[in-house]
Amino acid sequence: MVDDLGTALDSVGPRLRRLRQDRGATLAAVSERTGISISTLSRLESGARRPSLELLLPLAREHGVTLDDLVDAPTTGDPRVHLKPETADGVTAIALTPGAPDVAAYKMIFTADARPDGPDPRTHEGYEWLYVLAGRLRLVLGHHDVEMGPGEAAEFDTRVPHWFGPVGDEAVELLSLFGPQGQRIHTRVRPRSSR
Repeated sequence: MVDDLGTALDSVGPRLRRLRQDRGATLAAVSERTGISISTLSRLESGARRPSLELLLPLAREHGVTLDDLVDAPTTGDPRVHLKPETADGVTAIALTPGAPDVAAYKMIFTADARPDGPDPRTHEGYEWLYVLAGRLRLVLGHHDVEMGPGEAAEFDTRVPHWFGPVGDEAVELLSLFGPQGQRIHTRVRPRSSR
């Protein structure tokens, strides 16, 4: 790790010289715009002086590059979330925010035969928000029994007895945000029309 740091710092000088020369700027011009003495700039470019953060910040700004580019920092990795679906009893849950401390986001897919025994309302701490992507979702919440279609959302305190699952013989896909602290995110529920 120490060798990597030394190599990175040693490469800053030649990189500074190349950036300055590519722009056709003189040491005097860079000195004037950054407030860093010509002597210091020359020593940085030749490697006779190790760069510090207070020197690198104005130089990165002057040359129009990031600090990471200036010191050739390694990339921080792939920003994509690597999803790991979990399936049980016809329900697939995909955690979209693994490790998030406040709100957990899931994509959920219920097969048509998921939860065949019908509503079995439960309670627990938290607050939940549901958004239907495809299919029809039945939500039983307290004394409410509603059907939701694509583009509809619902929010509720999970201390109220609740249950949700597919309507009829149709699969349903939804997004679920669950906040253990009870964050309110969005509201929209329509009672199921009586037939």
